[in-house]
Amino acid sequence: MIPECKQIRADILKIAHASGHGHIPTCFSIVEALFAIYAVMRHNPLDPENPDRDIFILSKGHGALAHYCVLARSGYFPIADVYSFGMYNSRYGCHADRLKVRGIEASTGSLGHGIGLAVGMALGCRLKKSSRNVFTIIGDGESNEGSVWEALMVADSLGLDNLTVVYDNNMSHARGLQIINPAMKFAAFGCEVIEVDGHAVDQLSKALAAPQSKTKAIVANTVKGYGCETLAANQYEWHRKSPNDTQLQQLMEELDAAAI
Repeated sequence: MIPECKQIRADILKIAHASGHGHIPTCFSIVEALFAIYAVMRHNPLDPENPDRDIFILSKGHGALAHYCVLARSGYFPIADVYSFGMYNSRYGCHADRLKVRGIEASTGSLGHGIGLAVGMALGCRLKKSSRNVFTIIGDGESNEGSVWEALMVADSLGLDNLTVVYDNNMSHARGLQIINPAMKFAAFGCEVIEVDGHAVDQLSKALAAPQSKTKAIVANTVKGYGCETLAANQYEWHRKSPNDTQLQQLMEELDAAAI
């Protein structure tokens, strides 16, 4: 685990402890993907409304705390601000609001909708003859929504080669309707598909930077709670749980000791 991603995970743990909120395991599964995307895409924290910027949408919006921490570490706002996460009158809600948080491009809530927004934005950039690119992270659970695959059909029919979809394959849907062999399904819906270790920044960066002639789908194989043995082994217990003082100390020790 690269030091920056370990620091982001430490931020997530401390803020979840302070606020009493946070989907920690699902936040942990997308840290490397978020880090790699913000390293590749064109953006400027000093000029977040730049009309030539690339766009990122976190469709699995319950991972908002991870997104906030990556934005903070990228320079959009101080990490200290995020400690109000989920609190009364805080700008940093458990789902992001684009009108309240610097660097957020789309408000979230209902799952399965972010990819549709991403397709629309990619089409808008195409119609304006802009070189901007659009990136989105979608979850495996929300991908049981028909809107996800309908959006991909639209992207394929329009030949949107400025759209990249990262599929967080963390097996959140293991107790429900599983999507078997997602790479094959994305290919069947017209995507260029690259499958990677979703916790390997080098693999993610290479896949993100690879040239594309149509919509790109990156299947990122991840682990919910990656970096903390307790979280990874007890994903459902920790789905919506925040740590108390003792648990925070244990999780921080596990994260510090993680040789990954």
